[in-house]
Amino acid sequence: MTNSDRTAAPRRTITLERIYQASVEEVWDLWTTKDGLESWWGPEGFSIKVRTLDLRPGGLWEYAMIATAPEQVEFMKRAGMPRSTEQRVTYTEVVSQQRLAYQSLVDFVPGVEPYAVAGLVELRPIGSGVRMVVTLDAMHDERWTEMARMGWESQLGKLAKALEG
Repeated sequence: MTNSDRTAAPRRTITLERIYQASVEEVWDLWTTKDGLESWWGPEGFSIKVRTLDLRPGGLWEYAMIATAPEQVEFMKRAGMPRSTEQRVTYTEVVSQQRLAYQSLVDFVPGVEPYAVAGLVELRPIGSGVRMVVTLDAMHDERWTEMARMGWESQLGKLAKALEG
């Protein structure tokens, strides 16, 4: 599938929803600060190091995603991928404590031409907590889309732990 094929067809998406017993401010802080992002971003077995964080429409978030657990290091090796990849996110919309939209470049899959995927995070206070809905573009094929979904499930578990700590 080429980039032009992806833009011609309606995009498939993945939607994940969570309710956290935390304030909107606490969840927003974990999504929008260097320390917050480094405390939870990435599936289990991965960590990140934020290089740039410019939280505004058109601003960049650049980070290194690093496989740290033996299983993930081995997966990366078998897939022909480096242990650490540089990631670049461009924010497209920032509405403080409500909405965060961005585009990421998928340029780390061997044999697949780079392409952009969109992400949207929406936060709404409910009772004593916050409802978070994350909507993501599907990836280039079903296998990678399922791996992305599983990675996000893991990552959102790490977010819950960061909120508890």
